[in-house]
Parts: sequence; structure tokens; C-alpha cells
Amino acid sequence: MNTSTKQAASLKIDFVSDVSCPWCIIGLKSLEQALDNIGGQVKTELHFQPFELNPNMGDEGQDITEHLAEKYGASTEQTERNREAIRARGEAVGFTFNMEKRGRIYNTFDAHRLLHWAEQEGKQHALKKALFEAYFTLGQDPSSHEVLLALAEQTGLDKARAQQILSSDEYAQEVRLQEQFYLNSGIHSVPAIIINDKHLIQGGQPAEVFERALRQIAAEQTTH
Repeated sequence: MNTSTKQAASLKIDFVSDVSCPWCIIGLKSLEQALDNIGGQVKTELHFQPFELNPNMGDEGQDITEHLAEKYGASTEQTERNREAIRARGEAVGFTFNMEKRGRIYNTFDAHRLLHWAEQEGKQHALKKALFEAYFTLGQDPSSHEVLLALAEQTGLDKARAQQILSSDEYAQEVRLQEQFYLNSGIHSVPAIIINDKHLIQGGQPAEVFERALRQIAAEQTTH
């Protein structure tokens, strides 16, 4: 009788990202596709980790074209070309970018605080995707407590508890510590996907890149 049945590899995936980063939702959709392709061959646990593209952004936000020109020196033409590239990549992975609705960029710290709590409630993945859709598809303000409360309720979280968190500084220290940890680890652009605390995949890669990497890491794990 053969008792040497190979145990499925177990992969911990930390997805470091911001909800106002278009390449982050492209990367997430590609990663989800890769995980679907792998199916039950590999056990995975996905954690969303905080990163703020604009930690000093004020409450009122900033015009997106103006912001990109200030931060990256992007011309209006470059911005338009980038938007079209992002829209096309989004369409390819099944996500709708309504760029004309995304007129401003906002502070995302409170969204990260809610995401930290949502992980404890088993709703982090759902809330993360709802935040991406709210901002990029519907053009909503992810810093608005009204928007955040509606999304919390939509994803099955306790709205009263969400209100309590947003009305306080609960989880602020935890989020800042996590942000600093990844900055100290050399993460300065997102998405950054870290597998088993040591393998880094950077950027909104195609699904086949994620799938190849996940299979390779899983194979290495099961041969050791």
C-alpha cells in the first residue's frame, strides 16, 4: 500500500496595493485567473496589505490630470495614452475602467483601515474588489465615509461597526505599521505580490506570468 501521497503545496500570498492604483486591480484580476487555472492543486491564502500612493493627499483630493503632471511630469497626451492602455488591459481581464468618471484622486487611508478590519471578518477580498469597482468603474470617492459604509454593508460587513471604526482612529496604528514594513522591505511601487514571504512579483502581470510563478514555487515546495 502506497502511503506517500504528495501533499498539496500551501502558498501565502501578500498582495500589497492601493485601491486608487489601476494596475493593482489589473494585477488582482490576473492573479485570480491564475489561481482559477491552478484550481485545487495548490492551497492558497490571500492577504491584502496596505500601500498608499499618496499618503499626504488632502480630504478634498486632487484633479487626476493635474496630479499626474505634478507627480510624474506626465503631459495630457501621455496621460490619455496611459488611460487607454489601462482601459484596454482592464477589458482584457474583465474589469471596466470608466476613466471619464475618475476625475479626481483621493486619500485612501480610511479604506485601508476598513480593509484591515474586513480581513478579521473574512470579507477582505470582497471589500477590496468593491472598492476598486467603486472608484474605477463608478467614479466614487473612496475617502468618503458614506461610500465606505455603503460598500461595507454591500459586502456583508456590519455597517454600525464600520461606522464606529471610521469615526475613530481604530486600526490606524496597525495600518501604518504594515505600510512601513513594506516600505522598509523595499516596496515602493504597487502592485507587489509576495509569495511565502520571499518571492516577489512586481506589477500588473498577465495571468500566465502569475500561474507559471505559482506552479514553480509550489513544485519547489513539494520537492523539499
